[in-house]
Amino acid sequence: KALDKSTIKIVNTAEKSGASVVGPIPLPVKKKVWCVLKSPHVNKRGGEHYELRIHKRLIEIIDPPSVAIDALMGLDLPSGVDIELKII
Repeated sequence: KALDKSTIKIVNTAEKSGASVVGPIPLPVKKKVWCVLKSPHVNKRGGEHYELRIHKRLIEIIDPPSVAIDALMGLDLPSGVDIELKII
């Protein structure tokens, strides 16, 4: 929910500054799974399984003015949501 709210905030900020926006496009979810054994010597099958899911969205901003880039750099996003800007 926090990711979707953040993407809406990013798209609205980019559109207000005069850039055209494509997206958000959901990318595949990456799962990192690992097992921690409960005891070091016995019960090898009795482990705790943990997983971490990483959700990503792709937002393409076409011909952004410098005002749009400055506005995106100054956005206040919730914890756990990161933004990565690539200028191509």
